[in-house]
Amino acid sequence: MEARKKSELKGDVLPGRIITKVVGKDSPIASKKMSIGFGKYCAEAGPMEPHNHAEETVYIVDAQNGWVRYGGEPDNLLHKMTLEKGMTLHFDELEWHVFEYGEGGFVEIIFIYGQTENIRPEEIQAN
Repeated sequence: MEARKKSELKGDVLPGRIITKVVGKDSPIASKKMSIGFGKYCAEAGPMEPHNHAEETVYIVDAQNGWVRYGGEPDNLLHKMTLEKGMTLHFDELEWHVFEYGEGGFVEIIFIYGQTENIRPEEIQAN
């Protein structure tokens, strides 16, 4: 068994999010079958653009004045859901979505993919 404390892991600030990898490819705990980590959407990372990727399950660790918009196309997302601590979300493969927040808000998640390869859209469509 391997274990890691989130407080001991380094997060990478990317456009629109801070990602802290835990399990998977290029992660502190190596796995060839799954990818798990933390994502934080907040003012420090700036606004996120709508995106899509492999099938994903997300657990909401915490949220304050945060929501997700999803479905449809990137310039016309069809649904909006306010997020609460303890919620679990599931996104189908290539489903468009974006995490957003209002003033002083944030969304913090645990993301789970059942794979380590072909996560980004360009990888999925190439196969």
